[in-house]
Amino acid sequence: MQLISVQFIILLPIMALIYFLIPAKIRYIWLFLMSWGFYLSLDLRGFPVLLFTSVSTYVGGRLIEKLEGGKKKAVLSVVVIANLVILALSKYTGLTFLAAAGMSFFMFMAIGYLVDVYRGDLYAEKNFLLLSLFISFFPQVTSGPIERAGHMLRQFKNPQKFSYDRMRDGLLQMIWGYFMKMVIADRCAILVSAIDADPVKYAGTATLIASILYTFQIYCDFSGYSNIAIGCARILGFDLMKNFDAPYMASSIQEFWRRWHISLSSWFRDYVYIPLGGNRKGTARKYINILIVFILSGLWHGATYTFAIWGLLHGLYQVAGHMLKPVKERLCTVFKVETGSFSHRLLKIVTTFILVDIAWIFFRVKDFSSAIYMVLHILKPAPWFISKGTIYELGLDRPNVLLLLISICILIGVDIANRLDIKISERITRQGIWLRWLIYIVAVTVIVTCGIWGPGYDAAGFIYQNF
Repeated sequence: MQLISVQFIILLPIMALIYFLIPAKIRYIWLFLMSWGFYLSLDLRGFPVLLFTSVSTYVGGRLIEKLEGGKKKAVLSVVVIANLVILALSKYTGLTFLAAAGMSFFMFMAIGYLVDVYRGDLYAEKNFLLLSLFISFFPQVTSGPIERAGHMLRQFKNPQKFSYDRMRDGLLQMIWGYFMKMVIADRCAILVSAIDADPVKYAGTATLIASILYTFQIYCDFSGYSNIAIGCARILGFDLMKNFDAPYMASSIQEFWRRWHISLSSWFRDYVYIPLGGNRKGTARKYINILIVFILSGLWHGATYTFAIWGLLHGLYQVAGHMLKPVKERLCTVFKVETGSFSHRLLKIVTTFILVDIAWIFFRVKDFSSAIYMVLHILKPAPWFISKGTIYELGLDRPNVLLLLISICILIGVDIANRLDIKISERITRQGIWLRWLIYIVAVTVIVTCGIWGPGYDAAGFIYQNF
């Protein structure tokens, strides 16, 4: 059962109704049963891995709190390494019996909890069900956000009363998530998959179009999931951390990573970059730490070296940005460039988008030679691809291509609004009841009629669920 499945849409209000009807002090038990039941329905084969992570994290946390010195550190090392070994064996050896949906997400949450207990930032949780609920909370278990124990355990222990405003806001965020996933991402996927199946045949213009569409596909797929998960949790009275903040409006790679997959980038900052020394041990060490973090981020996504190259590229982008900053500032002074002007900001946004787009090629292509071929041929002219209508022979006819372009324009408009701190959802909720409900009905109708449904549709197609 997926978050975008009909079964989930039907069951969610039933689960929420039961949750708010039962006594507050035992609601976490119902959440725990819902979460483990959700995961069992999604990935029965991977359930033992989730169970092992839950048990080892609980036992490890209790021992870390009781022990001192070397023994305390030894327990932390053993539990963390055991989980990382399972993660590595699954990703790097293809052992299917160790594979589990979303294992990178719930293992990182478990590791973060153990490190927090070891540092003394958090007391070890004595209630196994509560800790297991934190690790397996059903909206986020397969694709995040990667939450922190201190933030979530407190909410589980102090459940909120039913709130109409929370329910409304949660539903609005879920609707936007469904639009991003089913109307945009899944349409992009059809064209991108067709071109990637034979990149030599569709070189040049087609490669460029596929690269741009994949940039929107992965954003709408992953951010769409995050919006659905955050909205679903909000209906139940829980606040999950924001995971995306108009990332393609970023004017630098460093800013991009403050806006993209925020829960992962902040996790690596707090549990890898800062412990390595961060920027406290000199410039050279800072650059090395940045490269280490981004290579590890690439490897977190998958076992192939193309993921490592993707991470390395983002690391090199950031190092180059730091090194060239004095040069850029000098050039702006010499040529009297207004750094606050719209044209200058737009140039930086476009440049950042191009750099991110090039890196995504290595992320989506499974072998190095194909990635290099695409990079080298991406600007090779092939106007016939559009003029002769070849683009309409790859799974989407003319109306669907037009719908995709309109939907991407809507997405860009919403992200621009977010960048300008204009909250679309708040504007909608302040409208009169008739206009407000008209917007709700139109939005749902668009998703139902224009979303990718029907025979052959893969409801398990969230890209990040495989990580």
